Amino acid sequence: MSNVKPDPHDEELLQQYRQLLPTLEKLSDDAYDLLSHTLRDQGIYVTAIERRIKTEKSLARKLALKGTKYKRIDDITDLVGLRVITVYTDEVDKVAVIVKNIFDIDWQESVDKRKLHDLNSFGYNSLHYICRLKTGGLRFELQMRTALQHVWSTIMHDTGYKGDVKIPREYLRQFNRLAGMMELLDDEFSRLRFVLTDYRRHTLALVKSGHLDDVPLSPDSLHNYLDLKPFDRLNRRIASVNQAEIIPVSVMPYLPVLESFGLETLGDMQRFIDDNSDDAYQLALAQLAITDLDILSSNTALQYLCMVYVLKHDGGREGLKSLYDIINGESDANGMLADMIIKQAETLPFMQGRRS
Repeated sequence: MSNVKPDPHDEELLQQYRQLLPTLEKLSDDAYDLLSHTLRDQGIYVTAIERRIKTEKSLARKLALKGTKYKRIDDITDLVGLRVITVYTDEVDKVAVIVKNIFDIDWQESVDKRKLHDLNSFGYNSLHYICRLKTGGLRFELQMRTALQHVWSTIMHDTGYKGDVKIPREYLRQFNRLAGMMELLDDEFSRLRFVLTDYRRHTLALVKSGHLDDVPLSPDSLHNYLDLKPFDRLNRRIASVNQAEIIPVSVMPYLPVLESFGLETLGDMQRFIDDNSDDAYQLALAQLAITDLDILSSNTALQYLCMVYVLKHDGGREGLKSLYDIINGESDANGMLADMIIKQAETLPFMQGRRS
């Protein structure tokens, strides 16, 4: 540290800063609380919201470099700083819209660094607003950037990219190449999210329209298909055996089973249900009629449909055990359960003429 006595003007600003610290802390709290609550209420997910108050040491360095620029301490706009880190580039603009609604923006001091690059250059991207609470008071800085932009900024500061030492041309070129790659990644992740969102909407429209053969079986499409309640009728028939209550559970663990059956589209799924529902009910009846079970899970219908499918396609004991291994985890008990199902099913019409 240098022992040079601070400039009297700089020292006066530092003294003003010390007196202002309680106000800065309150401003930081108020701005952070308002921003975080508003983003949450608007359903905007962000990776992080950071805040900081400039330290006296940092302020002294700033004043040593350009203290003559400031007449009073409130001319310095970044004594309080907030930063919003989003996942995708388009979310930066969404956050910016919200910020403009809840804070007053000093447009002359604000800057969009995303628009400052030359056509042949890449690098640090961020949207900087100089804000003030609607109730007045000191200004503060608010930065909005993506997670990848934040990583790039951290790398630049860590490597001294923005320091006083001039970076040799060959290293500068490597920086620019890497920056370009990160910028491309940012854009491509946003583009891919848009494509996937559009695909989900298209899939949902096909499901609602009944064009099930055009929809590949996948976690997303199955989730949308469940909105049609395809298992409700069979579940109600099975529950009526013992007047059982049906409790909701996920059927998604059955997706690997359905794929192992060779089902490729939601049309295949619908035919799977239509072709096997009556036999699934008969198997459930044979099993449940001798019990007083009065609580069933909402995946019961699908479970019996799968069991019937295995038995109809000569999967036998090994096929049933494999089914239960997928659903419940591998266990010797699954073999005993398979033996019990085969015994209960052997007198049912769909099993006549088949070997277990």
